[in-house]
Amino acid sequence: MTVTTRGAGAPAVGYLEHTREPLLRHLVGGILRRTRRDQRRTLQDVAVEARVSTAYLSEVERGRKEASSEVLAAVCDALGMRLVDLVERAWTELALANDARVVDLTRSAPAGFRPGRDGAPGAVSGVGRQGEAVLLAA
Repeated sequence: MTVTTRGAGAPAVGYLEHTREPLLRHLVGGILRRTRRDQRRTLQDVAVEARVSTAYLSEVERGRKEASSEVLAAVCDALGMRLVDLVERAWTELALANDARVVDLTRSAPAGFRPGRDGAPGAVSGVGRQGEAVLLAA
């Protein structure tokens, strides 16, 4: 996940800011790489089975190349997964990234904010919607 930035790359300061959407090729590449590594397989092994070059598969995994649907289907097949599984995982990661917020604990809380039980620092309730990922930054 990336953090919204301003100016020369300094982190944005604000309470409950949206994060920037990741590129689809980064999500897809990361999913393919994690799946391959979870299977303890090499780039070369998967590339040979998918009939793509090792260098190209590496570029796809690093999010540097936008693979065609045919290449993605071949790589998914080589990894023993369906294309729909790849799309579902990418959708899930994108949805989580879209709902993420950056909470700056160095600024005042917005109206309606309630601290957690006993007001303990770090115990936060009432921040974000149900099921929403919240990133805490101090």
